[in-house]
Amino acid sequence: MTDELIKMLKYLRLSVLIENWDRYLKIAAKGNYSHARLLEYVVSEEYQIKKENARKMRVRRAGIPETFVLETFPFLRQPKLNKKRIESMYDGFDYMTQSRNIIFIGPTGTGKSGLATAFLIHAINQGYNGLFITFPELVERLYQSIADNTQAKTVKKLLSYDCLLIDELGYIEIESVQVGLFFNLMQKRHKNKTTLITSNLGFGKWTSFLKNNHLSAALIDRLTESSYVVNMKNCISLRPRLDEVPET
Repeated sequence: MTDELIKMLKYLRLSVLIENWDRYLKIAAKGNYSHARLLEYVVSEEYQIKKENARKMRVRRAGIPETFVLETFPFLRQPKLNKKRIESMYDGFDYMTQSRNIIFIGPTGTGKSGLATAFLIHAINQGYNGLFITFPELVERLYQSIADNTQAKTVKKLLSYDCLLIDELGYIEIESVQVGLFFNLMQKRHKNKTTLITSNLGFGKWTSFLKNNHLSAALIDRLTESSYVVNMKNCISLRPRLDEVPET
């Protein structure tokens, strides 16, 4: 391979072709492939590797703290969770194709974040982009954007995610300004992009942290319209109790 050819291939970002050049020449020398079939083989390898690299990049950019997949979720330890319904939602994939939200509600430690993360990763693996963010981080980012005069840019970025996972909604109380910012974001994503939410509070208790009955009702109405609600209030904690943790 000449230096000029390497230069052109690098410009075209055909790194797989550069790395496998000698192997492709050996395949061509054997004569088992027609010219068209060999070219298709080379292009296919380049495409598949670039596609996988792009997927890995989307996962990294999503900021997922811990990777979960539905196949390893301990359904046997959560017999009160409807496994068939969860799998139907996951495999049907209309939560993405039809921009349907999924809200996971239940006590701490029941696996809400794990399930939500599995749905987020599933979307990313299918070519969508996404973001994992906690509720406190989200409202702080929105609030800070006012001070930084970057509100429009921040909202635009949050609207760009095909799948937005908001974890731990309800763990902190927020100010009225933050309530309004959060509501406006959810209203703009409504029926346009998918939002996954985990919360340890049932809808009836959302006013405890939103502190606004009117906006709470409007927000629940937006989030739940044509959405899935996974009620995990009767599920048990999957985290080890203090008396089960071995001494060190």
